[in-house]
Amino acid sequence: MARTAIPAAPRSFGTRDEKDVLAVLRDPASDVRFIRLIFPDILGRQMDFAIPASELGAAFREGKGFDGSSIAGFVRIEESDLVVKPDPTTFRVLPWTYGGFAGDVRWREAVMFGDILTPDGGVYEGDSRAALKRVLARARKELGIDDLKCGPELEFFIFPSSDRPELTDNGGYFTGGRHGEIRKEIQLLLQRMGIATEYDHHEAAPSQHEIDLRYLDAVDMADTAMIFRYMVRKVCRMHGLHATFMPKPVNGQNGSGMHVHQSLWRAGRNLFFEKGGPYHLSLTARRYMAGLMAHAGEISAVLSQWVNSYKRLIEGYEAPVYIAWGQRNRSAYIRVPEYQPGKERATRIELRAADPACNVYLAFAVMLAAGAEGIRKAYELPDPVEENIYRMSGARQRKSGIRTLPRGLEQAVRAMEKSAVVREALGEHIFLTLVANKLKEVEDYGRNVSGEFDERVSDYEVRRYLPVL
Repeated sequence: MARTAIPAAPRSFGTRDEKDVLAVLRDPASDVRFIRLIFPDILGRQMDFAIPASELGAAFREGKGFDGSSIAGFVRIEESDLVVKPDPTTFRVLPWTYGGFAGDVRWREAVMFGDILTPDGGVYEGDSRAALKRVLARARKELGIDDLKCGPELEFFIFPSSDRPELTDNGGYFTGGRHGEIRKEIQLLLQRMGIATEYDHHEAAPSQHEIDLRYLDAVDMADTAMIFRYMVRKVCRMHGLHATFMPKPVNGQNGSGMHVHQSLWRAGRNLFFEKGGPYHLSLTARRYMAGLMAHAGEISAVLSQWVNSYKRLIEGYEAPVYIAWGQRNRSAYIRVPEYQPGKERATRIELRAADPACNVYLAFAVMLAAGAEGIRKAYELPDPVEENIYRMSGARQRKSGIRTLPRGLEQAVRAMEKSAVVREALGEHIFLTLVANKLKEVEDYGRNVSGEFDERVSDYEVRRYLPVL
């Protein structure tokens, strides 16, 4: 008796263009009935709305309108209309099936990112994704690069609920702890969406975890980081738990960082590698690092954008407080991972200041803008610092020219306000909106907590940030 062939499942990712996506949806085996269109607001939070899969063709042609005035920092109520134009290369099918009360009501959903446009088809100035693309376009023109490749390490905590940061294990670096199986489940589901991971482990603090993403071009990685944060929260919620990317949820414990490994590329070649160069770094890499360090204070409010972010950036918790660089020095702002022979493509730098609750698009944009400024203006890189800066006296730090990052969000915003590099990278609308939003956050914190910045995490921060970051 002949066997009935089982039809192959339609593709879940890796589409090339609009025709390719629509062909996937027309496949008889496809049960994708809705498309969730995703875009970040200015604070980097995921915004989305869903359309029937049958409407996607029209969305490709005309975009899909939405009310921008309902999203903080977008447009005024009298200018409310905006349009999302889906990017077909970002099509990914979520790796689960939904079911209704009737047994035959079952469907799947795909997600897509898109460009935000004005009704007349112009690029919307408040689109974070467009800001990153604009900085990349300038770097391609002026520096001759093809792309910035990024590989972030996103740390997060898993708690029983969003009510309070209740620790569930006593784990530390590379110890078993709890919920290691959830990290594996997250990775397996990401793989079904075509998202590659490289590493997972329990982090330094109890209940803290890390999953590292394989490096990608900057825009693709920013999209991927958004999906990653969504998947981590979703899978944990399915297990009756709460995952948070809040920078510092627990007093007396390490906070969560987003260390960003990065390098510049042209024609398939890593521009950061130079055989025989110091630390195997090229002049381009050294000037890029010098730019990051010179503008570190100015970009801090983008990389660490919440009041709570600066509760992480304090001495004694393996977070970068000092603007320095080295190879084995994890107290420094930038670390250069050790070169392995034959792995020129892996030559990179690791910026350790960002946290996983930032707007990833804007973070990548200001990193590239600062580094590119160092290349354009031939900044000199200071000498490396290989000893633990935490243990250096203030006098020795000053003698070595080691500066500190801003000690609080207000200080960081004031530094950003004066920065031509950040203003140019973000564009006037995002820049002014972000400054105003962050100063309002500082004001709210001061009104609810009490005056001066305190290193301790307040109950106010837990209530405000834990459920949403």
